[in-house]
Amino acid sequence: MLSRAARVAEQLRRAGAAQAAGMSTVAAAVAAGGAARRLAFIGVPGLGLGTFAAVTDEPQRVAYNAAMVPVRLGRNVATATTMVADYLVTLRGLPEGEEREAAKRGCHQRGADRLLHLCFKNGGIYIKLGQHLGMLDHLLPGEYVTTMREHMLDRCPVSTYEQVRQTILEDFGKPPEALFASFSVEPIASASLAQVHEAVDHDGQRLAVKVQHRGLRETSELDLATIDWLVSIVKFIAPDVDYTWLVDESRENLPLELNFLHEAANSKRCAANLACRRSRVRGRVVAPAVDLERTSHRVLTMEFVDGVKVTDLEGLKRLGAAPADVAALISETFNEMIFAFGDVHCDPHAANLLVRAAPPRGTTTVARGGAWQGGDGGAKPRGRWQLVLLDHGLYRELDDSFRLEYAGLWHALVFADEKGIRRHSEAMNAGDSVPLFAGMLTQRPWEEITKKESSERLRLKHTQEERSEIQDFAAQYAKEIGDLLARMPRPLLLLLKTQDCLRAVDLALGSPVNSFVSTARECTRALARARMQHSPGLLSRLVVAKDVAAVELRMATLRLLSWWAEVEAWLRGNSAAMEERRAAAAAALDAPAP
Repeated sequence: MLSRAARVAEQLRRAGAAQAAGMSTVAAAVAAGGAARRLAFIGVPGLGLGTFAAVTDEPQRVAYNAAMVPVRLGRNVATATTMVADYLVTLRGLPEGEEREAAKRGCHQRGADRLLHLCFKNGGIYIKLGQHLGMLDHLLPGEYVTTMREHMLDRCPVSTYEQVRQTILEDFGKPPEALFASFSVEPIASASLAQVHEAVDHDGQRLAVKVQHRGLRETSELDLATIDWLVSIVKFIAPDVDYTWLVDESRENLPLELNFLHEAANSKRCAANLACRRSRVRGRVVAPAVDLERTSHRVLTMEFVDGVKVTDLEGLKRLGAAPADVAALISETFNEMIFAFGDVHCDPHAANLLVRAAPPRGTTTVARGGAWQGGDGGAKPRGRWQLVLLDHGLYRELDDSFRLEYAGLWHALVFADEKGIRRHSEAMNAGDSVPLFAGMLTQRPWEEITKKESSERLRLKHTQEERSEIQDFAAQYAKEIGDLLARMPRPLLLLLKTQDCLRAVDLALGSPVNSFVSTARECTRALARARMQHSPGLLSRLVVAKDVAAVELRMATLRLLSWWAEVEAWLRGNSAAMEERRAAAAAALDAPAP
């Protein structure tokens, strides 16, 4: 008889094999059953609900949720109608100008508030989609992005302890009080799809137990169907507003996020990549170790990580972690994921990034027996603190062809190589919209992107003027952006989301570093490694060494030029101030005595 850990490990192996073949196990199951469930639900409503509920983990709750679909759909239609009517009535007759822009901003804010209320009222995957909208700086007006970002991460649904207990009992045949020495009744954190409870095992080890909200797997496809319908209606009314790509992405990725065995497999790969000798962040970045013995498709048991959120500046100060160092490590980590390993954590918002004190040297999170996997991979801690990556449900694996094309594109963007930008962009289906595509990636105008004189030209300043420019850009080219998103390679959609998440974290840390320096290095290393594999030998090694040295020299030169430009500006400012003071002093001397 195989142990549970062995059975789970075998499931993970099969899931990995299925994914390598192009489809994960859970995605295949959803694809196979989806059409039948949709036909049952739409064609014969009474029989459809009964049949759908009968094949799920909790028939009564799912039947209730399925019956609530028309209610959710009604809310969707009412909210969309109100939002559209608000825009039409408010903006009618207003000429282009400041008054119309102010009125439009008011519509944006009211629309964002209505959408926020809808997401909380419907719950479930609507919360997840709302969080996603909060990261789309390059697509949505700032009022929508800010409202979703400020409220969606910290106000998520909370399941009752009885619901959590029932889920654990169904998946393991034992209640939490039998599986663990202690289990907290109240969750320590809650997200859109699950919540986390602290527990202690019978050996005294602190654990974090992630338990999925009940009914989500069973009703998610029905919710997506209602959202798909609403998006189709909006597109019919306003052809320039096309978000079908967002529904398609959610339909592909949500079943994977709802399978915690898939998350465990992602976490294992991530930990192995971070701990391997190729990694430049080895020992400085880790993923929590996972206990396979107490992990299922709805429950994930991990080591407890005692750390602070990456945006907690006071907490970072207590750990001796300078924000600039944290930002640099985050940039280096995700650039390495993208360009070196092609295996990318695509949900790096602030709640999923912790900083903890480095454990004492000689300790490890993998030497706990065969039921545990991942953790630090046996790598020795480096430095006084470590970055910890949480929530490994949403990943994108990049094939070598796409990874190297993307590396070539960013290499060209960083070094203002216009020909290279056009060549690599066209390979990603940008067509005649290369300047627009480059602007979406960098959030900078084309004339800045192609300016060779400064290494700081791509760095966002996060001023109100810059935010307004980005919002105007998104509004002006909404249709073209939608068309681009519909035809670009699918992996790129999640990479755009990843970049938006990282920009938000960087902003919260005060934007202390130029992340494009790290991007330039990782792009160059990825391209150099590919050249070595294609043409091994001493000559290739010399060429690669020359390229890497040239990149470092060029980046250093550009940084020096930028620094000198800042010094000159400071000197000019001081000179002007001195002239003003001298003029004021002379005027005072010339003025008549009182």
